[in-house]
Amino acid sequence: MMSRRKVLISTAATAAGAMALPVTAQQQVLTFGFNPSADPRAVIANSQGMLDKLSKAVNMPVKPFVAADYNGLIEALRLKRIDLAYLGPFAYVLGKTLVDIEAFVFAEIKANGRIFYRSQIITHKNSGIKTINDLKGKSFAYVDPSSASGHLLPKAGLIKLGFDPDNDFGRVIYSGSHDANAIAVQNKKVDAAATGDRLLDGVIARGLVRREDITVIWQSDPIPGSPMVWRKDLPADLKKRIRAAFLEAKDITWHVHGMLNGFKPTTDADYNIIRETAQLLNLDLKTLK
Repeated sequence: MMSRRKVLISTAATAAGAMALPVTAQQQVLTFGFNPSADPRAVIANSQGMLDKLSKAVNMPVKPFVAADYNGLIEALRLKRIDLAYLGPFAYVLGKTLVDIEAFVFAEIKANGRIFYRSQIITHKNSGIKTINDLKGKSFAYVDPSSASGHLLPKAGLIKLGFDPDNDFGRVIYSGSHDANAIAVQNKKVDAAATGDRLLDGVIARGLVRREDITVIWQSDPIPGSPMVWRKDLPADLKKRIRAAFLEAKDITWHVHGMLNGFKPTTDADYNIIRETAQLLNLDLKTLK
């Protein structure tokens, strides 16, 4: 995993060089990075309304960027190539050890009024898999090593149930996105996969997967929503306008979550559950650089 992370960060650094510079007196563009949990085209299209509101609030263009992986977003923040990012919970906790960033809001989904979500382990209804023990010897897909619902939480959940995720699976892959995991299960390319419940809802709503074909055999306790973060070195007045734009937005689409009621304030302490889970997995966040 360490060598994979180094490769990802090195790749991200190369890609980040072509991105817009952060906001300065000369460069009047705000660059916003999105997490790579779904189809980049859908992510940008669904978020454009909010980006337009943000652009009006800060009186400058807002440039969207969807990274290839979570590490790409973290590295782009570290290099100051992006100013804001929509990170997964674990990517935020990891990024916090590498970059001086701050979480300030997360989304409230209109369909259920939730500001949290759950990790799930899914299988095809015809897989014959009914319980966690049935996963032994089977193929399994995680999303990304830095994904909370697509890796960290399900792995911890398996361990708590006496399943050894490092040795009990027949084959393990990292697909790179929640969409890819759900589609792989739908098409029986893997026996089971990890995902987030609202991300699964999104891929079903877009007609890529049929709900009736999917069986959920495990789900986590509530996970705090993916945070919006900014680099703490952005000017205070700019951060004030950014925060206000998000908190004032109502009934707007975002990412692949569909319609939102809006955004709610969050703080770093809301993500201590992720840090506690990392401890359960014996992950030293400072060594994952």
